[in-house]
Amino acid sequence: MHYRTFWLSSQIATEIKLYYYDSTVFISIALTIFVLCSWLNPLFRTGYKRRLEENDMYRILPEDASDRLGEELEWYWKQDVKHAAKDRRQPQLTRVLIKCYWRSYAITGAYVFIQEVVKVIQSVLLGTLIEYFESADATGPTAVYKAYSYAAGICLCTVWMAVLHHLYFYHVQRAGMKIRVAMCHMIYRKALSLNNTALTKTTTGQIVNLLSNDVNTFDEVTLYLHFLWITPVQAVMVIILLMYWIGPSCLAGMAVFFILIPAQTMFGRLFSKLRADTAVLTDDRIRTMNEVLSGIRVIKMCGWEKPFAVLVDEVRRMEISKVMKSSYLRGLNMASFFVANKLIIFLTVCVYVLTGKQLSSSTVFMAVSLYGAVKLTITLFFPFAIEKVSDSLISIQRIQVRMPISSEINVELFQTYLMEKEHINGDFLRIFSFWMKLLLNIWDSRWKRKKTSSLLSAILGELSQESGVIKVRGDLTYTSQQPWILPGTIRSNILFGQELNHFKYDRVLRACALKRDMELLPGGDLASVGDRGANLSGGQKARISLARSVYQDADIYLLDDPLSAVDAEVGKHIFEECICGLLRNKPRVLVTHQLQYLKAAHEIVVLKEVTSRGQHRLSFPFQVPFADGLNDCCLVCIIQAAQPTEEEKRRQGDVSLQMYVKYFRAGANFLVLFLLILLNALAHVSPCLFAQHSGVGFLIICMFSFSGAEGLTGAAVVFGFVRSLVFFNVLVSSAQTLHNGMFDSILRTPVHFFQINPIGRILNRFSKDIGHLDSLLPWTFVDFTQVFLQVLGVVIVSTIIMPWILIPFVPLFAAFLWLRRYYLQTSRDIKRLEATTRSPVFSHLSSSLQGLSTIRAFKVQQRFQEMFDSYQDLHSEAWFLFLTTSRWLAVRLDGICSIFITFTAFGCLYFGDVGLALSYAVTLTGMFQWGVRQSAEIENMMTSVERVVEYAELKSEAPWETDTMPPHDWPKRGSITFDSVNFSYSASEPLVLKNLTVVFPSREKVGIVGRTGAGKSSLISALFRLAEPEGRIMIDGFRTSDIGLHTLRQKMSIIPQDPVLFTGTMRKNLDPLSEHTDEDLWNALQEVQMKAVVEELPNKLETMLTESGSNFSMGQRQLLCLARAILSKNRILVMDEATANVDPRTDSLIQQTIRGKFQECTVLTIAHRLNTIIDCDRILVGYHKIHEYDEPYVLLQNQDGLFYQMVQQTGRAEAASLLHAAKQCPCNLPPSPRNFEIILKMIPEEKFCLTSW
Repeated sequence: MHYRTFWLSSQIATEIKLYYYDSTVFISIALTIFVLCSWLNPLFRTGYKRRLEENDMYRILPEDASDRLGEELEWYWKQDVKHAAKDRRQPQLTRVLIKCYWRSYAITGAYVFIQEVVKVIQSVLLGTLIEYFESADATGPTAVYKAYSYAAGICLCTVWMAVLHHLYFYHVQRAGMKIRVAMCHMIYRKALSLNNTALTKTTTGQIVNLLSNDVNTFDEVTLYLHFLWITPVQAVMVIILLMYWIGPSCLAGMAVFFILIPAQTMFGRLFSKLRADTAVLTDDRIRTMNEVLSGIRVIKMCGWEKPFAVLVDEVRRMEISKVMKSSYLRGLNMASFFVANKLIIFLTVCVYVLTGKQLSSSTVFMAVSLYGAVKLTITLFFPFAIEKVSDSLISIQRIQVRMPISSEINVELFQTYLMEKEHINGDFLRIFSFWMKLLLNIWDSRWKRKKTSSLLSAILGELSQESGVIKVRGDLTYTSQQPWILPGTIRSNILFGQELNHFKYDRVLRACALKRDMELLPGGDLASVGDRGANLSGGQKARISLARSVYQDADIYLLDDPLSAVDAEVGKHIFEECICGLLRNKPRVLVTHQLQYLKAAHEIVVLKEVTSRGQHRLSFPFQVPFADGLNDCCLVCIIQAAQPTEEEKRRQGDVSLQMYVKYFRAGANFLVLFLLILLNALAHVSPCLFAQHSGVGFLIICMFSFSGAEGLTGAAVVFGFVRSLVFFNVLVSSAQTLHNGMFDSILRTPVHFFQINPIGRILNRFSKDIGHLDSLLPWTFVDFTQVFLQVLGVVIVSTIIMPWILIPFVPLFAAFLWLRRYYLQTSRDIKRLEATTRSPVFSHLSSSLQGLSTIRAFKVQQRFQEMFDSYQDLHSEAWFLFLTTSRWLAVRLDGICSIFITFTAFGCLYFGDVGLALSYAVTLTGMFQWGVRQSAEIENMMTSVERVVEYAELKSEAPWETDTMPPHDWPKRGSITFDSVNFSYSASEPLVLKNLTVVFPSREKVGIVGRTGAGKSSLISALFRLAEPEGRIMIDGFRTSDIGLHTLRQKMSIIPQDPVLFTGTMRKNLDPLSEHTDEDLWNALQEVQMKAVVEELPNKLETMLTESGSNFSMGQRQLLCLARAILSKNRILVMDEATANVDPRTDSLIQQTIRGKFQECTVLTIAHRLNTIIDCDRILVGYHKIHEYDEPYVLLQNQDGLFYQMVQQTGRAEAASLLHAAKQCPCNLPPSPRNFEIILKMIPEEKFCLTSW
């Protein structure tokens, strides 16, 4: 980092601040501005030679650091909360922002006020100079001396306006950045303290939208806020001067301004309403996108891309409708700015001449200059101020609603008093008050609600307070049932901010059975893990999560079923070496379903409708209520090679012309684009036609041809409005098309893409970049086009009237083009860096919201806040450089313009045409440098188009439909054949399945088990073609690679390990394709015993589910997934560890339903509990290839076999139980009357046929 250079800029900023207190410093401000920008010269030289990287950026100033700004705003917020409590009112975030920033921001108003005063003075000097040349003694020495003085005054005014302009914009842009950074800090802090009630009302997408779009209004509102009071002051000054100069005729022109102000105020209110509506729809879109990305694997395996595309498209169309209306309002505002000057001058000159007064050059140009001085503030900045203030008030309101103060929880460090009562489906969690002994095993014997997790949540303080007291003394650490993994390395996930102690770290790895994994994974414990551990298996994630807790030196350990995702051997190792080994001297609360571990427990608590608690004796715990309903589980985990998260790509060099063509072609065809070009030309041709008739141009010809002036002025007004509206329509349509293309590409890209790209990175493009395409880029494009055409018209007219003006203009033009090219080499890279450094902010937010309970249990909120601040600071480095490099260009452009005006001002004293020459010079330079800056801004914003187009052109998986269409009732039998299949998730990764050949006969129930890294889930991935396998996979004689993906996937049902539900109605979650009647839905719910639960919901099937279905327990969510499978009525069912995280009763219910409803189906079951698959027709055991594949009882006869060893590791009693269950399997029973009765009981009545026996 370049500390010395930035220290210099800090010193300069201090010098500038002295201006407020010491007027002598005013003399050195011009030099200060130059030095302020010259510290960027080394960066520009580097950027011109090569692509900039993150380490090329300068470190932010201490006063701009996220933690400092956030803590300052937080202090003001807490003060307002205290005062609000005393005054019995709600705390107001708007009031807090004003108190925090009004002093520093108010001072910046001095710059823009003085600038506007100087602008008026320059207009007066121009009129006075022209008046002197009209006087009789204009050739005398005194007159010449005064003329030179006025010309010098005009030049100095230009310099001072440039200096003050850049001082103002530098400070207000930096102020906007500070407010935005502070608000992001506060939003994240509030997100870390949201309780469960608030989380059910707030989604990840909504918070991402707050950080990506809502807070951006603070960057914009600070630019124009001062113009709310400067505009009326300047208008009064100009009216006074015009009354003195041309009399009451000026009121005709000013009337146009006064008509525009209420109209623009009305536009501002309409825009505010549209902005509020748009923000809500954007929330919905981002929330839906977040859910789609989180559940993309299930969406692809079920073939649901189209219904989710329709869902997103529907929200997007409503959103783009609001955006289009907002753009039309912007277009009307910009068109009013474009035509206002023509109308004002036309009316003023008409009234002046019709009242019988003699029109002179000095009068005309004085009026034109004074109107020009106030035009920008009244017709552009003032409506912008109204619009941005309305916009920011809406954003502040949304932030305060999403982050209410009442939603915070407060968990103290060493002693916590909590009162819990949770009401779910009429089922109450009873109050527990106990002191932890050596080991406590807890499980739920009812499937309706996972009370065990609720109990642990109560201990952690995650449940809302109602009655009762729980006292916890000491530090807690917590292992959640669903492992939470942060992007980073395996080591960073285990250490979790603690210092590395090699001896302790090695002991933890061994105790958690991770040592072998570290040896197998490329990079060991420094291997990168993706977002949410997407590139790790369930077993790996569970063990890493456990190791994280064990490594912390806590007083109490809460372990929520950490053994459910590992096989029996690993589970036994973890229990003996970790839970009863490393942690033997610590109180532990263990939630488990595995009865073989109960003998080591000191106390057992069973949760049912009432709580049961009893001391354990050495005998097997028959005294524990309902123990006979609990089954042991054997768990198997899978290891895949860790796939590192790829660094986000950045393009190099210029934005290509092809990218601009793609952007415009996305919004319109060539005919519409030609019409748009024609409208732009017609909107600007009127002034040129006027100017070509006379040496003094449009203003003088009005005296002679009112009818012609009326016609051309009216044409300019009409074409100006139509041009703006059509332009905005085309560009907003482009944003819609590009968004749809990107989303369609995301849905069609292989699953591997989501394993190496964090969700936050993808959401960044759908939120921030699409936000740029929706609003900022269209406005900038329209503004640049208007300015460019105006400059072109002025150049043409001025060249015809004053050919000598080309002498300074040609080098000016060449210098501008060279500066633009030199500037863009660096600014493009900085803009791209700004986009890529923004992604970690969203990724960190998304990850934190996923692991809130773990973060709070470990009491590491401050460390995560610091991580968030560091990501914000990195983004601020790029953002601040983007702001200052824009100033760098603007200072140099204005410097060149000042030289040009100086040359013109003194040159016209010799060449004549003083008024026209100076008027055109001031107009040309102001518009020209603004046009160059806007063209550079377009180039920078086009990087967002690049990023969207990049995702719109991702590599696609196979087609959803092909010409090869199997029969409508395919597959009839459900026979599956793997023939010499090799499979890997990408071409760059090693094979996970090697030369796999196996046949799954129709209607058979096949259990799939295996050791770590066996490739069991990879077998399912190959079957669903999540990546294209080598070899042949046949289903009922059809090769799967010849069939469209949707045709294939929609003919198979899958129940995943992690049940996936989406925000929406219960109906939509059960039937995403809308193919079934209400009767079908209720019947399916009845089959899984969820009908009564759904009937109790307020709106039954129309009840809205919260994000990820969090208003249902894990077991209930899994049963809803089973109901979806029942509705599909497919001949093939795949269960991918579907019962790993549910209690035994739910597992038993699922298996019972499958045996009854899927008897005619081929069922492939990857199971953690051996009792789940022990009654299967066959069991497959393998490691990348098949080692054993036979009937369960046959496999158990081979004492050297892998399956026999796995059964023996469950314990003697459970092994005997499993052997007995295998003997009772129908395939092992000889035909006898007694066995006939056994089989008869196992077959549902409606499926039994005597003749088949």
